[in-house]
Amino acid sequence: MSKIWNPEYEQISHARLEELQLQRLQWVVKWAYERVPAYKQKFDAAGIKPKDVKKLGDLARLPFTTKDELKEDYPYGFFALPMNKIVRIHSTSGTTGTPVVVGYSRGDLNTWAELVARIVTAAGVTEDDLAQISFGYGMFTGGFGLHYGLERVGAAVLPASTGNTERQIRIMRDFGTTTLISTPTYALHLCEVADTMGVDLRKLPLRIGLFGSEPWSEGMRGEIQERMGILATDNYGLTEVMGPGVAGECEEQNGQHFNEDHFIPEIINPETGDVLPRGETGELVITTLTKEGFPMIRYRTRDLTYLMPDECPCGRTLVKMARVLGRTDDMLIIKGVNVFPSQIEQVLTEVEGVEPQYQIILKKKGVMNDIEVNVEMSEKFFPDAMRKLVEFERAIEARLQTVLGIYVKVNLVEPMSIERTGGKAKRVIDRRDA
Repeated sequence: MSKIWNPEYEQISHARLEELQLQRLQWVVKWAYERVPAYKQKFDAAGIKPKDVKKLGDLARLPFTTKDELKEDYPYGFFALPMNKIVRIHSTSGTTGTPVVVGYSRGDLNTWAELVARIVTAAGVTEDDLAQISFGYGMFTGGFGLHYGLERVGAAVLPASTGNTERQIRIMRDFGTTTLISTPTYALHLCEVADTMGVDLRKLPLRIGLFGSEPWSEGMRGEIQERMGILATDNYGLTEVMGPGVAGECEEQNGQHFNEDHFIPEIINPETGDVLPRGETGELVITTLTKEGFPMIRYRTRDLTYLMPDECPCGRTLVKMARVLGRTDDMLIIKGVNVFPSQIEQVLTEVEGVEPQYQIILKKKGVMNDIEVNVEMSEKFFPDAMRKLVEFERAIEARLQTVLGIYVKVNLVEPMSIERTGGKAKRVIDRRDA
């Protein structure tokens, strides 16, 4: 059994957890109502006052908070503290428009480090580890979030940041990195570059990977573990709620333990907003219980997942969240069928001779949406596959049709022809207006 960073809360009884959650929920609702004008307006419009929250079930009566609302009050409209009490600011990337700006109090930063310490410990990191962070150290929360949590457990931190992949490999080899922090797609890119450099990552001290920031499949996890010789764990967080540290896998690799003493997770029907029972898939909604600078009440994450009611052999009692299956805004409706990029990725990781590097091309075919998928060939299979290109493409198309229920045209492309980045992979290219 792996070490548990904070047994008092990670092994808390259900009865004590509910008592603590109610106490903190009542505090944060009052805090947000009195300090954030947007929340006062929302609560008043719904006819609810903080004193009306008398049991945990009353959470479902509170209005949702959406990303669009946060953008409308850009930059500081949802801050609950004056700027002289804010000691850190992060933001979302803003790739889809106005970014969401988030403020942290000194207390928030302390809480953040504590929660990240929990998830890295759950993954097996100790004070004896040397952790290489290959996340960006900018407005993105990933780099700084993992940094301070790793330091709290006593691990030495290598703030490598993103880019210059050959240098990242040299650092791993020369410094003796034991833990890698990155997106899963960048981890695969590190494997590709290491091969060209003649570096066998499996022979390095590397033993643990903490990956997040984008959805990834079990197939991709298996490939990373095989090519790096590590235990690859999944962790979850988002800027609007805190950053990394919301939930993370233990060494069982079977669901991410949700830090329920600081966040209440709900799963809702994304169409109706109704709360679903544990075990049913829907949209994740999160309420922060202890955040001072930027409290979030029932924030709609758009991430699709479910809560796992089973107990974990690791001894933690906090509920587990299943791997994110996709996002409500990533879902593609093709010929009346719901399609998620993660479904395509899972199929590709099971096909020998291709890399899990792909791009979905959205097009218009008459009045209907249509898709094609560009799939990279593996370097070692590329020469042979070129002689049987059409046959290989048809075989992949048949597998995709079995899983998705619709025909998807597949285009095999040369190795390394799809762009790699240190951040989130761009999987969908929309050419419907072209």
